[in-house]
Amino acid sequence: MKTMKELLAKAPRFLFFTGKGGVGKTSLSSATAVALADQGKTTLLVSTDPASNLDQVLGIKLGGRPTPVHGTENLWALNIDPRRAAALYREKVVGPYRGVLPDAAVAEIEEQLSGACTVEIAAFDEFSRLMTDTTSLSEFEHVVFDTAPTGHTLRLLQLPAAWKGYLESSSGNASCLGPMSGLQGQREQFAATLAALTDADITQLVLVARPDPHALAEAERTSIDLESLGVHNQYLAINAVLEEAEQKDPVAEAMYLRQADALANIPNELQKFLSVRISLSPITPLGVPALRGLLESEYEFSPEQSDVATWDANDTLNLPELIDFLDMKSGVIMTMGKGGVGKTTIASRIAVELSRRGANVHLTTTDPAAHLDFALADKYRNLRVSRIDPVVETNRYRREVMAQAGSQLDEEGRRLLEEDLRSPCTEEIAVFRAFARVVDEARNSVVVIDTAPTGHTILLLDATEAYHREVSRTQSSVPDEVRFLLPRLRDPHFTRIMIVTLPEATPIQEADDLRKDLERAGIKPYAWVINQSLASLVVNHPVLKAKRLNEFQYLRQVQAISPRMVIVPMEISRS
Repeated sequence: MKTMKELLAKAPRFLFFTGKGGVGKTSLSSATAVALADQGKTTLLVSTDPASNLDQVLGIKLGGRPTPVHGTENLWALNIDPRRAAALYREKVVGPYRGVLPDAAVAEIEEQLSGACTVEIAAFDEFSRLMTDTTSLSEFEHVVFDTAPTGHTLRLLQLPAAWKGYLESSSGNASCLGPMSGLQGQREQFAATLAALTDADITQLVLVARPDPHALAEAERTSIDLESLGVHNQYLAINAVLEEAEQKDPVAEAMYLRQADALANIPNELQKFLSVRISLSPITPLGVPALRGLLESEYEFSPEQSDVATWDANDTLNLPELIDFLDMKSGVIMTMGKGGVGKTTIASRIAVELSRRGANVHLTTTDPAAHLDFALADKYRNLRVSRIDPVVETNRYRREVMAQAGSQLDEEGRRLLEEDLRSPCTEEIAVFRAFARVVDEARNSVVVIDTAPTGHTILLLDATEAYHREVSRTQSSVPDEVRFLLPRLRDPHFTRIMIVTLPEATPIQEADDLRKDLERAGIKPYAWVINQSLASLVVNHPVLKAKRLNEFQYLRQVQAISPRMVIVPMEISRS
């Protein structure tokens, strides 16, 4: 086991940080950039995360150009805003056709560029330009990226049809290659970027995880996915490790033993990589001094203050009290939030308790990384447990589109459509349709949906109207469950949204961004669930005492914006 400093001593020019949401990518990438700058190396820190809080972490306002970071002489940072990049990208594609093609044709192109793939490709377009533009980055010895390109992005870019004249040849039936039409003429730039990502001499990819079986399993999936695409230059950073248990502190002891079990059973695929461990921080690592402390495990805090600090639990609920408020026999309950905050656990607990109280409940997930306990269905008579399987749904959707839209095409058109339907974007449409079917079931039962992480979920909801149009293009009619989906999600008597988060800076900020996005879509959250909280527990470990005290500011923040706040204490049991 090496230290972060030992690994940084041989750091290549490009460093990419990736991992499941909530594991600390932004904190670790920022701390790494500060450490490199402190070594006298000119360093640029770049965020490509749509939910980036890099401004908050560094304490400065960032834009699309390098901005010097206060507190260190050799560090600059910038934010690539994927949504803004997507808007510029759309106009680059659509602009030349305005006034040339009929308005209806231009509108169709805009529709094809309105979804998740466009945001993803536009972000990749922006940072690939950074990696290949030797002039703009020539002054930087190191470039650290907060959030690497996903396997989804890389697979999309490797589709051969992406480099053909899509707009000229499209028959109007493809679902995903439209967003890639703006890439024509940039094949050499993207090829150079992909080559750099796979070159261990210039690029290192850091898989960030926490000492938790689910986070490590997700890191393993990411690693396998990227390795299959030629990205072998990886190492593992395990964040938030409690170094030792405190005697007479059951919370600390349980946390320590759970982490020890996870660390003793690191997945095989990850064991071949060099790895580092970063100690659990008692404070939110905001600002350059705190970021330095993150890698050094040195912090300035006064745990004795928490001996007298208490949390006023008035106007808050526990989980059983929330279920009392729900008292549902039909309708939808959705747990939403950043990855890694415990949505699956909360959804399962709500579903089990409602089934115990006599409701017919269907518990399901749209998150490929979720870990639902399917044995629950055997224990509770009124409970059904399922997963929306992306592979099954995608294959079903492909067959239907080929049978309907494909039957109207010639051999070349069918070949292009088949390739288009092999793209990762097809999966999103297929899963979305399955999601609508599950929501439709809630007319006669309670459906508890454990949704995917924030960004994917919001894109899913934003895609509702675009999906209507997509289905209309490829099928003769729009299914009722799709047509009624958005009105049902907006109906507070039919759908109740639980925003699940942790009492920490980044999860709270991202949860609030989710709240704003939902409200812009006409969907009001029913409650906030603050998971894994120390506020109501008695702790003696100095790090946990400081973390407990640090929570209070975030609990007060949620109290000010949420109609209901539910506090779920950190589990003391070892399981």
